[in-house]
Amino acid sequence: MPPARSTSARTSAARTSAARAAATAERRRERTQRGRRPQRVRLRSPHLRVRWERVGRIGLLLVLAVVIGLYADHAISYLTARSQSNHQHAIVTNLRRQNAYFERRERSLNDLSTILAQARTLGMVRPGEQPYAIVGQPSH
Repeated sequence: MPPARSTSARTSAARTSAARAAATAERRRERTQRGRRPQRVRLRSPHLRVRWERVGRIGLLLVLAVVIGLYADHAISYLTARSQSNHQHAIVTNLRRQNAYFERRERSLNDLSTILAQARTLGMVRPGEQPYAIVGQPSH
């Protein structure tokens, strides 16, 4: 199989990389002639660097926790008020039922026929009536 590149392309590529290497060597020589460049001094180790993306995430989580805490307080007070309302509603319903029962009872007790029936069961008679008792009949 014939090569994909011509021999002249290979030599030009080799010349280009050789030219780069020569230019790099020339720059190095110029630096040493001018004097040594001061080396960078690391002030902090890589472990002590501030990782701002992590700080940002933690900050957002804290803000989210505060917002949830504020809403949780309101949600708890809402649920407490709703529970109290349901309890009070149940009490009111029970009291209305009792009130209706007592009103019916009052109407029946104020009725003349009920009064007479209750008095007869107690053994009372009307003025001018002759009281009598039936003896010898078995009671049911």
